[in-house]
Amino acid sequence: MFAAFKRLGADSLLYAFMNVGTKLIAFLMLPVYTSYLSKAQYGAVYLIDQWTSMLTFLVIFGTDSALSFYYYDTDDKEKRLLYVRNVMYVRLFIVALLFLPVVVAGPWIAHALLDEPGDVDLLYLSLMTLLLDTIFVVATTVMRFEFRTKSVVIWTLVKMSLVAVLSYAALRWLAATPEGLLMGRLVSSALVFLLMLHFTVKYMVWRVRWDVVKQLLAYGAPLVPTSLAFWAIANVSTLFLKHFASLEEVGVFGVALRLATVITLITSGVQMAWRPYSMSMKDRPGHRELFAKVYMALLVIGAVGLVAIATVSPWLVEAFFKPEYREASVYIPFLSAVTFLNFYYLILSTGLFLTKETGYISRVFTLAALLHLGLNAVLVPLWLSWGAVAASLITYLIAVVFIFRKSQQVYPVPVSWKKMNFILVATLLALIVIVYVQQAPLADGWVLAGWGLFAAMLFATRVDRDLRRPVRTIEGENVQNT
Repeated sequence: MFAAFKRLGADSLLYAFMNVGTKLIAFLMLPVYTSYLSKAQYGAVYLIDQWTSMLTFLVIFGTDSALSFYYYDTDDKEKRLLYVRNVMYVRLFIVALLFLPVVVAGPWIAHALLDEPGDVDLLYLSLMTLLLDTIFVVATTVMRFEFRTKSVVIWTLVKMSLVAVLSYAALRWLAATPEGLLMGRLVSSALVFLLMLHFTVKYMVWRVRWDVVKQLLAYGAPLVPTSLAFWAIANVSTLFLKHFASLEEVGVFGVALRLATVITLITSGVQMAWRPYSMSMKDRPGHRELFAKVYMALLVIGAVGLVAIATVSPWLVEAFFKPEYREASVYIPFLSAVTFLNFYYLILSTGLFLTKETGYISRVFTLAALLHLGLNAVLVPLWLSWGAVAASLITYLIAVVFIFRKSQQVYPVPVSWKKMNFILVATLLALIVIVYVQQAPLADGWVLAGWGLFAAMLFATRVDRDLRRPVRTIEGENVQNT
């Protein structure tokens, strides 16, 4: 038993290292890419990334969850190999199908997405990269199932490093255009494909079993709408911006979105650790009080972090980006709040996971996606990027409220929702004050007004009493959450 927990801990640390490493590489390369690309050019790259992200959901088509179920449902190595091969066939077949609309109506799609029919080359480059990445993902998934954690981490970091180096090389010496950047990505994916060919070739042997394909699709297809709902919430705002504004607006907003996800360097580790920790604590005395402390502590830490991000955002953008991207700094604090809420709902939904009511989360986010579409349709034409920010923030606030409310109904945790709401309001007011001061012709010292407002409202909640209050004894130890 101890060996199993030791493996879980070691694997979790390695995957956390991988997540931080890949996000850090992407973050460090962002100012490099934007130094070569104009706002409109980066806007085109960002839209291509969104297009590829949506197609990735279609290519996977829920087969990741299906494979994880059927792979461990048998100990027969040949049967496991059969499942992996058929997952590979399904995904490659879907990629092949995706080439057809581009071949038939590529210029029209390019015009609708990027305003330029001649940019159809970008669609082909993204699809060819998607084809190679599909093989890579299946290979690393099998490695993960076989507990070859170090191999997964090494290959993922090698791939991300190659993407960074070759994309930079392509921008500098080939063409400082979106085509150059995407060509660098394609070459890096091709190199990784060749390096991994000795491992992946056995998964590409043609041996289709239609009964296996039906099993995989029957399990995975129902999961696709939820995945697309999450994609819509994350990405649809920029499509509205492109339609009602310009690629330049998309470029600035895209930079703000990328920078806003920097906080996942911290939250991803907590997220990975929280699920097994909460599951292991559920039968121990006092665990609900402990959960309440975690809920409140993470909210306070996140709130302080968001106010700090608002304070340093202008300096960050000014120091590392061209002046034309400077406007991104005003959106970063609020988009960071959206990123935090996207993490925080996973913590607040613990009761739903413990009572196996996770279907509620899917229903909430499906409706949230529809709400998000409606809000963007109304707010983006009025306020452009600020409308997109407001739509995302409102959507996630409502989704978090519904999920927390349902979680409390099925699995009550003694935490004050009034204090939580007050802290959220205090944080948003502080962000508004700080961003306003930074944009107004006021002395920098006035930023402290935002911090003062936040500190005063936080002190008024006396949340420190909740965090200091001891919980019931757990296995003879008085557990405190710090």
